[in-house]
Amino acid sequence: MRGLFLLVEEGGVDRRQAVFVSLVRHVGSLLATIACVKLLLIVLGVQVALGLTLVALVATDNLPFVGDDDAGGAPPPRAMVDRFDGPAAFALLREQVEMGPRPAGSATSRQLALRLRDLLPRGRFERVPGGLRNVVGTVRGREPGYIVVGAHYDTKEIDGFVGANDGAAGTAVVTELARTVKRPRHTVHFILFDGEEAPGRGSEDFFERGLRGSRVAARRYRDARAMVLLDFVGDKHLSIPREGYSRRGLWRRLREAAARVGVRRLFPPETAGYILDDHVPFIQQGVPSIDLIDFEFDCWHRTCDDLSAVSEESVDAVGEAVLELVQGL
Repeated sequence: MRGLFLLVEEGGVDRRQAVFVSLVRHVGSLLATIACVKLLLIVLGVQVALGLTLVALVATDNLPFVGDDDAGGAPPPRAMVDRFDGPAAFALLREQVEMGPRPAGSATSRQLALRLRDLLPRGRFERVPGGLRNVVGTVRGREPGYIVVGAHYDTKEIDGFVGANDGAAGTAVVTELARTVKRPRHTVHFILFDGEEAPGRGSEDFFERGLRGSRVAARRYRDARAMVLLDFVGDKHLSIPREGYSRRGLWRRLREAAARVGVRRLFPPETAGYILDDHVPFIQQGVPSIDLIDFEFDCWHRTCDDLSAVSEESVDAVGEAVLELVQGL
C-alpha cells in the first residue's frame, strides 16, 4: 500500500467532486503526520453527517482483480453484440444538446420532460417538490421484485452550458435501454431525475440542495433490489472505475456483463473517489447501488461539455454493457 486516499469537501468545492489527498506518500515529518490525522477526523465527520458507513478507504494502488490484465483510458472498444441502438441513443443525446441549457424548472427542461415521457414505455411524471418532476418508464419483469435504472436530465445553471456528457448522455442511454429491454427477469423502473444539480450558479450546499429528484424517488422505490445510475458515460476517452460508494458485488456483476459483450476495458479494476450523486439517496434507503461516472472528465461544469466532448462509440458500449446487466438482475 502506497497511500490512503480520502474524499475532501471544502468551501467552494462542489460536493460531488472527488478530491484526493495522499496521507502516506511523501509524509516526512511529525507535523505532516499530525495534519493527516486531523484530515482523517474531518472526513470521518463528513461521512457521519451523511449517514453513510465509512468503509476502508485504503488505496489499492489500482491493483487488478486476480487474473485481470486489461486497462482503461483508450478509445472505447466495439461491443461483440448489437442489441442496443447506439445511433438512436446518440441522436437523442444530440437532440437534448441542441435544445440548449436545460436547468431544472426551466421552460426548456419541461419541454424535454414531455419528450422523454413520450419515449419511455408506460411513460409518466412523478412530482418533485418545487415544481419539478421525474420522468418514469416501466418494463414488466417475469418474476416478482424490481430494479431501478436512472440518470438526471437537468443541466447545471451555467451560461452556455449544454451538458452533453453531464446530463444528456446518461438520459439518452437510459431512455434507449427502456425501449430495448424485453422481458427482463425483474421489473425495471427507468427514472430520469429532475433537479440533480443544486439551483443557482454556485456549487455550495450540493448535498443539501441538489439530488432533489432522486431523494423523492429513493423513498418511493426503497424496496428496489438494485439501483444502477448512469451519469458521465458519453465522453470520448471513457474509463469508468468503481465509484467508492458503489456496491462491490453489483459492480462485479457489471464488469462480468461488460466482459460478456466485449467492453470490460471500459470498467477498469480500480476504485476511484466517493461521489455524492443520485445513487446516494438509494444507498441511504438500503438499496444496493452503483454509479457509472467517469469523473476524470475534463469539461465537468464547463461549456466545453458539448458534442465535441462525447462519442457515439462510448454511448453504444455503455448501453450494451448495462443492457446485459439489467436483463439478468
